[in-house]
Amino acid sequence: MKVAVIGCTHAGTAAIVNTAKLYPNAEITVYERNDNISFLSCGIALYVGGVVADAKGLFYSSPEQLADLGVTMRMQHEVVSVDTAGKSLCARNLVTGEEYEDTFDKLIMTTGSWPIIPKLEGIELDNIVLSKNFNHSNTIIEKAKTAKNIIVIGAGYIGIELVEAFEMNGKQVTLIDSSERILNRYLDQEFTDVTEQEFRDRGVKLALGQTVTRFEGKDGKVSKVVTTSGEYEGDLVLLCIGFRPNTGLVQGQVDMLGNGAILVDEYMRTSNPDVYAAGDSCAIMYNPTGEHAYIPLATNAVRMGTLVARNLVTPTIPYMGTQGTSGIKIYDYNIASTGMTESAATEAGLTVTAITIEDNYRPDFMPTNEPLNLKVVYESESRRIVGAQLMSKAELTQSINTLSVCIQNKMTIEQLGFVDFFFQPHYNKPWNFLNSAGLQAQ
Repeated sequence: MKVAVIGCTHAGTAAIVNTAKLYPNAEITVYERNDNISFLSCGIALYVGGVVADAKGLFYSSPEQLADLGVTMRMQHEVVSVDTAGKSLCARNLVTGEEYEDTFDKLIMTTGSWPIIPKLEGIELDNIVLSKNFNHSNTIIEKAKTAKNIIVIGAGYIGIELVEAFEMNGKQVTLIDSSERILNRYLDQEFTDVTEQEFRDRGVKLALGQTVTRFEGKDGKVSKVVTTSGEYEGDLVLLCIGFRPNTGLVQGQVDMLGNGAILVDEYMRTSNPDVYAAGDSCAIMYNPTGEHAYIPLATNAVRMGTLVARNLVTPTIPYMGTQGTSGIKIYDYNIASTGMTESAATEAGLTVTAITIEDNYRPDFMPTNEPLNLKVVYESESRRIVGAQLMSKAELTQSINTLSVCIQNKMTIEQLGFVDFFFQPHYNKPWNFLNSAGLQAQ
């Protein structure tokens, strides 16, 4: 069995390692246009901020490790065309320029995503940089050494983490986003109000509800970002607007969403049964809605890549879908969310109710304590839990993983009230705050 793998970050690495172990006689060839694999881009802000001193720790595999499994690694090779019906591809060696063709029995598309780059006046100016891979992180660190006024465009996880890292390094930081709130896809307003105030208290300028219209520069370098509501001086600009699936190679050959995300079934098969896809290149089943959605997360990618290998020859283990569970630490606050926010559920046409718990996380007789804020969103009629958010200076984020399982298993808010949780005064109260949310709904 000849297996071709295009792309080798999270989903690709997981698919390759497991395919090599499960099918030792398979002939596996990997095509990767970069000179490294498995870089954890979620660690860029930690690297930029100096929390992680050695970037090697952000790689969990290497071409050499995969080669030791008997895999043929074509590093710095770009696949320029794919014929899924004819089971062939054409690749170019980016070092020598040589092109050649290869064939396959099974194709694994783990081509990932690429940052959205707006077509705006001045976008070609120097010091406007992306934040996606290892080379980007090194560029950011080098340019930030001399930058004084840094502008981050995009208030998602990556943008927020970079804003915090730069502010803590003594930079003047401006955050621009077209939405009225930061992290609006993950958190409702009562949570974002707190985090926004944290940034303002530390001197970060928030330019929200504004869309960038152009960039201006001096001597070929960016010096100003112009938006629909103002102008902001900056000598380094980071684009963190979002990502698009990198799937042009199989456009028109397999079924996709409108944004180019490849549609896969529960066994990671595309509409061509010999073509598999995983990670940021494809859409996944979003359990809160029961529909396919584009949710690029490393956790989804690793699970999907592993399932590709398990199902490559025979459908064996189905994918259970995702809740889009995620977490972030902003200064002293530990924040996590799963499923839909109340606002997202309403926008999607669901009729929902939300329960909020604001309480200390353990008994008042304990010498120290911290308040927590938990919100659980559920369908008003069916009572099915569809989302949750949590914030506290205490580290309680694992509770959101519990609620992720609840959503996956279609539990109701009433059932949450009586789930068996342990009690120990160091950690919680006799009624766990998750139980309290369920009981309050009754």
